[in-house]
Amino acid sequence: MKVTIAYLEEPPFYWTDRDHSVTGSDIELADVVLRAIGVSSIEHHLTSFEELLPGVQEGRWDMNVPIFVTAERAERVAFSAPVWALGDGFLLQGGNPKALASYEAVAARSEARLGIVAGTVQLDAAKSAGVSDSQIAVFKDQPAAVAALLTGKIDAYASTAIGSRALAGANEELEAVAHKMSKEGKAPVGAFSFNKSNHGLLQAVNEQLRKYLGSSDHRARMAKYGLTETEIDSVAAGEK
Repeated sequence: MKVTIAYLEEPPFYWTDRDHSVTGSDIELADVVLRAIGVSSIEHHLTSFEELLPGVQEGRWDMNVPIFVTAERAERVAFSAPVWALGDGFLLQGGNPKALASYEAVAARSEARLGIVAGTVQLDAAKSAGVSDSQIAVFKDQPAAVAALLTGKIDAYASTAIGSRALAGANEELEAVAHKMSKEGKAPVGAFSFNKSNHGLLQAVNEQLRKYLGSSDHRARMAKYGLTETEIDSVAAGEK
């Protein structure tokens, strides 16, 4: 049995390593789960964020790496059980010269420029907080946004808090800041996604996720990439 999974260049969740192998917390999770359900061959297909949903819808690959679950996206694809819960954060120039620690802080400074990858949930979050279209620079992918930050074309790049930490840890010119949790106190969840007609693979993946999420092996593997109990506990508890 062969499965092709599409991924993006977004560490620590998924990226192409220097030796051209594909790695990351979600790549490792997919590998463990797929092997456990009898998949003998796993192929990885690098794509853009904008192509993730159309690609799996059109059958160009079998499943996508986890992304945030939204009602709009769920109209297009079938999501697996959630595999993590993540809050947003900013990647910034070292010292955070404009003191940007939230979307509201960006909105309050009309000269501040915020980078966001096209199609991500961060775009809606920024606009909901009052960030104007003129303040937002939209990029095709994370590497392009980070390059713009390094050259001063934007003041902050909006992503997940854990993703921002990983990027800051790899570049001494940058730093990360996590956004405060919402009043509801619940971070949005992410999951693998599939073509809605691919019931067999979705069901098999879900059955294995329910067994595996929150296990000691799962926690140890995720810890290597910086995922902690904060990102895992709520979804693991929901699968027990």
